[in-house]
Amino acid sequence: MDAEMRRRRMLELARRAGSVDVVRLAAGLKVSKETIRRDLTLLEEHGLVRRTHGGAHPVESAGFETTLAFRTTHHVPEKSRIATAAAALLQDAETVFVDEGFTPGLVAEALPEDRPLTVVTASLAVAATFASRRHATVMLLGGRLRGGTMATVDQWAVRMLSAFVVDLAYVGANGVCDDHGLTTPDPAVRDVKAQAMRVSRRRVLIGVHTKFGLTSFCRFAGVGDVQTIVTDTGLSAQRAQRYERLGPQVLRV
Repeated sequence: MDAEMRRRRMLELARRAGSVDVVRLAAGLKVSKETIRRDLTLLEEHGLVRRTHGGAHPVESAGFETTLAFRTTHHVPEKSRIATAAAALLQDAETVFVDEGFTPGLVAEALPEDRPLTVVTASLAVAATFASRRHATVMLLGGRLRGGTMATVDQWAVRMLSAFVVDLAYVGANGVCDDHGLTTPDPAVRDVKAQAMRVSRRRVLIGVHTKFGLTSFCRFAGVGDVQTIVTDTGLSAQRAQRYERLGPQVLRV
């Protein structure tokens, strides 16, 4: 196996498993750990993976996006804490946009059931969460259904969303950085997220620490366009302060 084929195999393994370990890669590919580290550094320089202590995880891009099923198996405790803290920010909002994705789905589950809420979403999973709640009204956006995330996109969803004025939006992102703002791999998803940002009075960004410092293909907002960021303590206090200088409050839970 030549070097290019080996790196391709490493990237394939990272995308399939969600992360790779230097020791296991070295044993499986029958090369030294130093060779694996050099390969991972090269892949990181090309924006394909992000190095971690002892390994790496894949970076989502225009050509690669994790599925909803995949997201349910990674950083679940952190995502649960984020969802609980984000739901506590509801305050007096009566209309809420809840984004597609696993963490927004956890926010949906954490929102109170004993008060009237009108929920706007492109996510079938989020809509199902509220469908049986007596005090909830669900506005499910139409459009093309993406099988990997079970959410709708394209002009039908954007047009429907443009007719609303929403008190609070819970929005996720595949990448968050101070230079390029909030990004996602798919232009159709970008359009829905950007429209949700435009029609909402208050915007909360939710996401685990691994999203920060990454840039995906399509920008849909700047960091300063959200009022609050809710993440976990994997994001250092120093890095959180960098994002706060751009405008939002950063809650690390």
